[in-house]
Amino acid sequence: MSNPWQSEFQRIAGLALLGAILGALIGHIALGLLLVLVAYLAWHLYNMFRLLRWLRESKKFQPPEASGIWDDAFEHIFRLQQRNRKRKHNLRRMLKRFHKITVALPDATVELRPGSDEIEWWNNAASRYLGFHYPRDSGQRISNLIRYPLFLNYLRSGDAQREIEMPSPVNEDITLRVRVIPYAKNRRLLVARDVTRIQRLERTRQDFVANVSHELRSPLTVVSGYLETLLDADDFDAELTGQLQSMRSQTDRMNRIVNDLMLLSRLESEEPQADREKVLLGPLIDSIVDHARELSAGNQHVIEVDVDVSLCIMGHEPELYSAFSNLVFNAIRYTPAGGRIMIRWQERNNELVFSVEDSGVGIAAHHIPRLTERFYRVDTGRSRATGGTGLGLAIVKHVLLRHEGRLEIDSEVGRGSTFACHFPVGRKVECVDAPDGPRVAAPDAVVTQM
Repeated sequence: MSNPWQSEFQRIAGLALLGAILGALIGHIALGLLLVLVAYLAWHLYNMFRLLRWLRESKKFQPPEASGIWDDAFEHIFRLQQRNRKRKHNLRRMLKRFHKITVALPDATVELRPGSDEIEWWNNAASRYLGFHYPRDSGQRISNLIRYPLFLNYLRSGDAQREIEMPSPVNEDITLRVRVIPYAKNRRLLVARDVTRIQRLERTRQDFVANVSHELRSPLTVVSGYLETLLDADDFDAELTGQLQSMRSQTDRMNRIVNDLMLLSRLESEEPQADREKVLLGPLIDSIVDHARELSAGNQHVIEVDVDVSLCIMGHEPELYSAFSNLVFNAIRYTPAGGRIMIRWQERNNELVFSVEDSGVGIAAHHIPRLTERFYRVDTGRSRATGGTGLGLAIVKHVLLRHEGRLEIDSEVGRGSTFACHFPVGRKVECVDAPDGPRVAAPDAVVTQM
């Protein structure tokens, strides 16, 4: 038991003794105890009154003077006040610092009120890029101030994982990348970043790659033509013939790189075609399998095909052919002789999925996030030996982006890899004119049909 309580019990005992003595003197002990009890209660009520007045009205920081248990109570409350005031001071300082930081942010930042699109606060960059003015726009609906249809649809969608690009309402030469981020208690934060310079640099890079690739085609065509002529002449010894064949092989490789660069540049720079067509995946995959068999040559790969020929997709056929063939041909190149390659086209989990599974060498986990980068190679020597350009998966990624798809890669060293293209089910269309009978398989390929 603490000392204040001991003192209080001693006080009660003393008052009880005093009441008994007083009662004995007046010949009524109960009355004496009652008078002492009323005095003790009045003392408590007085101290309680002083406490409430101190908490409610007193502006001085020090607590009132008191004795007994009330002195201890005043002291504890005083210490709590000190801690609270110190905490409030620190919190106020943090809020001021946070406010200064957000005001100084180069990105436009706008806070929306809970459950609505009314503007509660914005920083200086929002005034600069979005044209907000205080106090005129405070409390206004952001949808009334920014009326671009793309932005309005994005705001209504509530998709926090996505971001959009749009021109600034103040200056259409400025491009903003906008994202709406939900946070505590149904609030939302709009962040808009100026990406004009990044866009210009990206456009410059795309133009440079496209122009250089185009300019390289002519000299490569000339060199290839002369090499073909020299090799057809057959007037050289075996050593020189081997050198010419090596030159032709490298020229062909350069031609493939140039063609892939031009395709990649087009995929990056052009808008996806609005007039999408129905793509018959059965014949398209048949064609890819035939080419894969030619590429496999004497390696005796077992190619299995599991394709739902009644399932078609809205898209651009040449782009889809390029993406799917890159995946299949990579499987051929990196699967040892006699290995198994499984090609599937199915609808599963409310998605359209084209997948290529092989029993090849596999890929280490740390390489997988970078596989779709341009010219990224897991094994440089092996890639060049198999004739790869290092651009195939970058092309696949951009084709899928143009078809609202995504690429999933699952691989393990020594056990093979699975590359799966996932498309939204909204692109599904029935192949009413699809062929009915089973397809004729190539001699070294096993083909099954759903």
